[in-house]
Amino acid sequence: MRSVIFLFFGILSLGQLSAQTCCSGGVPLSNNLGLPNEGKGSFIVGLNYDYNHLNTLNAGTEKLDDDSRSRNTNSILLNAGYAIDERLSVEALFTWVNQTRTIRQFGNESFTETRGIGDAVFLIKYAFPELLGIGTILNLGLGTKAPFGKSNLTSEEGFQLTADLQPGSGAWDILGWTSISKKLGFRPSATASGSITYRLTAKNNSYLNDSSVYEFGDVLQANVGYTDQFLLFNTVVDPGLILKYRKAFADQIDGSDLPNTGGQWVFVRPELAAQLSKNMKLLTRLELPIYSKVVGTQLTPTLRFTAGISYTFIKNNITLVN
Repeated sequence: MRSVIFLFFGILSLGQLSAQTCCSGGVPLSNNLGLPNEGKGSFIVGLNYDYNHLNTLNAGTEKLDDDSRSRNTNSILLNAGYAIDERLSVEALFTWVNQTRTIRQFGNESFTETRGIGDAVFLIKYAFPELLGIGTILNLGLGTKAPFGKSNLTSEEGFQLTADLQPGSGAWDILGWTSISKKLGFRPSATASGSITYRLTAKNNSYLNDSSVYEFGDVLQANVGYTDQFLLFNTVVDPGLILKYRKAFADQIDGSDLPNTGGQWVFVRPELAAQLSKNMKLLTRLELPIYSKVVGTQLTPTLRFTAGISYTFIKNNITLVN
């Protein structure tokens, strides 16, 4: 009898929260792929902090005058990349995530918080230098998102939280990644680049205490940008400007589309990197939405900030590919 009551209230809470679902509040996996290949035997380690604030309520493309709902995602991201040779490399991304959701209605406030190890990504990449012309590098990558994070956390009352608040997805996904960069002739230090990532999601068969099957929608993400290099206060800095497009397909529960999930977003992302030493680099990014078109009514991103540091262990006398 208790299990029946548990399931009833769990489904009831899911229905009540459907209008507050968001597709951009989770761990930023795709945003942080694509470590450079610094030559055979090189090893890169990066540690990043990512803050994603969602306080914009949209119905389709219309921004609603409603700030009663907000979400924050704080993520710690550990990257590691190893170059097997000048073309072949492997990469891993491990995450820890803290998510909070606040709802203020009729003088009352509801606050929910989750934290824990998130999902991980493993990627194998191959580089094709100058395949598309002098000064170009084409990279292809294939990998998986491993469900390291828990997907069955419950509230203080004992009800299982909805999928978008869980640290993990409970499913093995397939990732495809490609990028291309080209040195620009008018400035030797200027580079134009682009990348595409597609995440083909799988099903979590143990959702809501093994009573339902949940599947996040597939995600397509594309970036195009320009970066340059300058000497500032005796430090090499790399400013860049990136335009990002993201499309998320609708989530599904038991084979049916979940209302208020899925949409399209366009972001602008200025970023700045500083070469602190020969092997150490500091990177900061600010991501702002310039267009949102969601399915139904959803919270959408208001701003995202990322800052991190990376260190490259490089063998002597190696050839840099990208």
